[in-house]
Amino acid sequence: MKTSRLTSSLFIFFSIFASWGSSSSIFEVTPTSEDFISCLQSNSNNATTISQLIFTPINSSFLPIWQSAISNLRFNTSSTPKPSVIVTPTDETQVRTALLCTKRHGYEMRIRCGGHDFEGLSYMADVPFVMLDLFNMRSIDLNVENRTAWVQGGATLGELYYTISQTTDTLYFPAGICSTVGVGGFLSGGGYGNLVRKYGLGADNVLDARFMDVNGRILDRKSMGEDLFWAIRGGGASSFGIVLAWKLRLVPVPERVTLFMQSITLEQGATDVYYKYQYVLPKFDRDLLIRVQINSENIGNTTKKTIRILFHGIYQGSIDTLLPLLDQSFPELNVTREICQEVRMVQTTLQFGGFTTSTPVEVLANRSAAAHLSYKTKSDYVRTPIPKSGLRKIWRKMFESDKSEFLVMYTFGGKMEEYSDTALPYPHRAGVLYQVFKSVSLLDQASDTTPTSLRRIAWIRSLDKTLEPYVSSNPREAYSNYNDLDLGVGSGSYEEASVWGERYWKRDNFKKLIRIKAKVDPENFFRHPQSIPVFSTPLTDI
Repeated sequence: MKTSRLTSSLFIFFSIFASWGSSSSIFEVTPTSEDFISCLQSNSNNATTISQLIFTPINSSFLPIWQSAISNLRFNTSSTPKPSVIVTPTDETQVRTALLCTKRHGYEMRIRCGGHDFEGLSYMADVPFVMLDLFNMRSIDLNVENRTAWVQGGATLGELYYTISQTTDTLYFPAGICSTVGVGGFLSGGGYGNLVRKYGLGADNVLDARFMDVNGRILDRKSMGEDLFWAIRGGGASSFGIVLAWKLRLVPVPERVTLFMQSITLEQGATDVYYKYQYVLPKFDRDLLIRVQINSENIGNTTKKTIRILFHGIYQGSIDTLLPLLDQSFPELNVTREICQEVRMVQTTLQFGGFTTSTPVEVLANRSAAAHLSYKTKSDYVRTPIPKSGLRKIWRKMFESDKSEFLVMYTFGGKMEEYSDTALPYPHRAGVLYQVFKSVSLLDQASDTTPTSLRRIAWIRSLDKTLEPYVSSNPREAYSNYNDLDLGVGSGSYEEASVWGERYWKRDNFKKLIRIKAKVDPENFFRHPQSIPVFSTPLTDI
């Protein structure tokens, strides 16, 4: 962030601080949007400006703004419970005003960055709530010499990648492949991507943050302390406050990297190739990552089904270096020079994101460029190679689907082996061979309650049972950024919350997150169905 801008913001911020006093924690019995808006206007240094950033259901722009960043169309329905007010701040003082007015008038708050919340928790709730949409706060300040970037909480990964690509081809950030994912949500869940084996999680490469706590104070890493800084990098930042900006470490990449795609069906030996993949790739040179996509399809024009496995690789080096390595360790994959291409790192983001490598990179900064889908997802982690008999059971289960299913495996190992489970809240580290992402599409259905939708959702739940013997256990791990309300939402006691909390963070990390939450947000203002809970009984007594 620019120093002059931060200094100005802080001056304004503290000049109005005294006007709130202790009244900001007093809740009215019945929240009304009129009282809330009046509160914003009367506590803003420019009532006209703040009024242009507020939207209620009577505004014609309300619904388009609410819909604009919903990536899962499953929740873009007339019956989805919507916010009472949407606030779209442009600076930190407006965020603070919105926060304190939300508290004063008895609303809950939901914070939206990119809108890729798989269960819609950032933009819907069954209680009166204010949605704080940060899309106007997306500045990105690069310092190439120091290999750092300050990125505001409302920026997307695509905007970050595009900004980097306009300055250098030898630095990048280790984040995900979908350009419209919000940087804030991505990092607050840990965040992995094509550089995970080389540089770890996105959250491993966060150096500092600007964070607003429940009382409206702006904190940095030093003033918030290492516990809270630990918690917001993988423990779900929206449980603790509002991340206004992140300071990121940019990592070195070659000017040209290698891409390849190899597609294999069962008839071509896909089971044997995948079986060996599990043993070879997690221990392979960490410059190589392979994303594996699996789906069922019909064979030609027949009704007979097969499984197609797509191996999508990215290597931090040249074709000439990659081919001998694969020929020696994984010749079954049959990667040839003809299916490889050397490209800029930003072009790999284009290809993995569903574009071609020749697509203009400007598309990454276009928030409306990515396809909007409708889906139900689940996640798992594999720590022991699945035997061929298990793979065949999975294929048979996939044959029961109507070809709406989509499985993705992401290779781990490499740098991830160097981190303990407790280095950050994200615990799926050493010993993980790969992550499993499971999805069924509902895009061709009018809602998620049609007979077909219900059948598909039931199928993906049954797939979970099929996978149970082959994935991690005690706990069976899941990725918090792929939130799944099937895991549970109760938080009345630790025993109740641990059903889902230990799957996301494991026991030690979950308990630590609860202790930190009790200190920084003891009244549990920042909450949603799977937020870090606050208990009346101290955790040390459990």
